[in-house]
Amino acid sequence: MIHKDTKYTNFKITNHEISQIFHKTFICKPNRKLNLYVIILCNLVVSIGCTNEVPQFDGERAYQSLVKLVDFGPRAPGSTGHENALRYLLDELSIVADRVQRQDFLVPFNHSPFNHLTDSLKLTNIIASFDIEKGNRILLCSHWDTRPWADQDPNPDNQKKPILGANDGASGVACLLELARIIKNQKPRYGVDIVLFDGEDLGKSEWREEVLYSGYLLGSAHFAKSTIRGTGYRPQFGILIDMVGDRDLEIYIEGNSNQFAPEWVRRVFEKAKGIPQFHPEIRHFVTDDHIPLNEAGIPTLLLIDFDYPYWHTLEDTPDKCSPESLQAVGDLLIRVLYED
Repeated sequence: MIHKDTKYTNFKITNHEISQIFHKTFICKPNRKLNLYVIILCNLVVSIGCTNEVPQFDGERAYQSLVKLVDFGPRAPGSTGHENALRYLLDELSIVADRVQRQDFLVPFNHSPFNHLTDSLKLTNIIASFDIEKGNRILLCSHWDTRPWADQDPNPDNQKKPILGANDGASGVACLLELARIIKNQKPRYGVDIVLFDGEDLGKSEWREEVLYSGYLLGSAHFAKSTIRGTGYRPQFGILIDMVGDRDLEIYIEGNSNQFAPEWVRRVFEKAKGIPQFHPEIRHFVTDDHIPLNEAGIPTLLLIDFDYPYWHTLEDTPDKCSPESLQAVGDLLIRVLYED
């Protein structure tokens, strides 16, 4: 049976038309063995013609990746959970990507409560590339670290404890891991680079003008400097996903995205029509990893639900997230990658 959304590259043929071919060709000289061969051949031809079928995103499997990441514990730089999660992400992406790179770098301060032995801190971006030879590329990204302090927790006793980051740290990564598995098996029309940024959430609560991005967005700032400006890397556009697992997911247009990349915002939200979790109105201006990318010349939009009551608290746990929310975001990314 041919999927109802199947597109054909060169021709269309129906079961009725196959029957007519059989009738006209073999009614005068029936040959059962030959007929069987022709049936097999026709089915093979039809299968070969079905080359553009849109793959299906698996929200349940993405949610299991989210749980797996949270099971490592807090993933703030310097922690054991951070080290274990790094190995897991490198292993998983190495199975499916054409090339996986570690981008290690040092920052000249150490906010981490897990490592007080040095004045600097080692961070690692992960870059997974697919169809390296394709010039027309898209950047998909998220951050994989978690906040070292639950500074928004309503209980003051919790505010110096590290968060688990089910939504803020794991949800975007889980979506991209599932997408990477799909890309391995069915190539989209773009070459794809998936980048997982480290050090997004190391900044202090107060904004400090003397420190670049106040100590936040460290991985994306380094990527912008070393990869975008340093090598001339120029994807057509980028999509950053962050905090997309909320059980009550509602994603609006983010204001900075609309200022930096209005055309891509329009195109992506056009693709989102019919997915009820997406709303084509502006809500919130968020400082996130898309800012350094846009400032370096890559038009990048942020997909985020910033109306999340457990943000930077100890209650940011998997039960606050859902496979259905990850499914909605994954469905949109599939449309962007595979539909015209």
